[in-house]
Amino acid sequence: MADFFQTGTIATLHRLGEPDLARLERELTAFAAERPIALVLPCHARELGSPALAGIIAHLRAVPYLSEIVVGLDAASPAAWRTARRLFAGLPARLLWHDGPRLKKLLARLHADGLALGPAGKGRNLWLCFGHLLAADRAHVVAVHDGDILTYDRTLLARLCYPVANPTLGFDFAKGYSARYSDRLHGRVTRLLFTPLLRSLTTLLGPQPLLAYLDAFRYALSGEMAFRADLLRRMRMPGDWGVEVGLLAETHRLVPPRAVCQVDIAERYDHRHHPLHAPAGRPGLERTALDVAARLFRTLALQGIALDRAHFDALLALYLRTAEDAIRYHAADATLNGLHCDRHEEEAIAARFVESLRHAADAYLADPLGPPLIPNWNRVADARPDFFPEFHAAVEKDNA
Repeated sequence: MADFFQTGTIATLHRLGEPDLARLERELTAFAAERPIALVLPCHARELGSPALAGIIAHLRAVPYLSEIVVGLDAASPAAWRTARRLFAGLPARLLWHDGPRLKKLLARLHADGLALGPAGKGRNLWLCFGHLLAADRAHVVAVHDGDILTYDRTLLARLCYPVANPTLGFDFAKGYSARYSDRLHGRVTRLLFTPLLRSLTTLLGPQPLLAYLDAFRYALSGEMAFRADLLRRMRMPGDWGVEVGLLAETHRLVPPRAVCQVDIAERYDHRHHPLHAPAGRPGLERTALDVAARLFRTLALQGIALDRAHFDALLALYLRTAEDAIRYHAADATLNGLHCDRHEEEAIAARFVESLRHAADAYLADPLGPPLIPNWNRVADARPDFFPEFHAAVEKDNA
């Protein structure tokens, strides 16, 4: 039977039976007449020819309630930019060519004014997409999801948008979650690193509001989120693969828990799976684990919870024991459901994550603050009052 248990920390909106997509889209269309809904789709040039992105675009063509789709395009050559324009033609889409001459010029001016954005990455991609929506001032609700979802359909997007778009529910932020499996369980960074790490830190440090908040999310590292647009002006963001942790930490800082929910968006979710090791610049699991852990350590430091070498010595051993327990639980779940499970492989991954945690600890101890967060858009508007209209004009020219 469907689960409708509430943890009590944040609201959980479950999937109870088969969703009525027609009803959801009808109501979202009515909400959007007063509270326009936009979608942000961060995209790397290498995804442009993928079956996953092609499927997403096909489904988006039938969505009736989106006022705008903002596609943030990283690492795109002029040829890739033209390809992206063709792929999204016919949709209410604005493409941000981050490596194009107009946006590169504007970003160089921000850097010259002391507004450091850091290197290209998912966090900077999202930040620029949010900035475009704020500059255009056309959206009240902003949804975000990745471009590599293999099992995408319109129901996923409708369920993600609905809690924030419906004004009677009172939510300012919604985080999507779903069961991630094929013939085996996926979500390795969440299952084998992040959740055991949170619980190990709680054992080590005692109850902490931020740790309890993060642990309340069933899939804290998912890329599916929906925000009330005015939040985007105030949120600071990391630029690396720890962006989801950074965004959750910002919602913890800015939004009361009663205005936060998580929503089950799909019966089953599958996406492009990253290898344990990857070439430089690619999101391998070890690099993702390092960025996620370092961001968590630095977020705790910003809340006055400083970790030292003794903490980390204890944490590494505690994490591995907690991860091994989690592996046993997940193996039992997989076995009951007839899924493939390789406990040896998962234990080997957890051992590699210990090395990622060790590197993250070294990076934190060398520099507890780390690279500066990307400044929020209110600061940009204060420093450069002319930036929003110039940004808006540059995007419109690129899309003309």
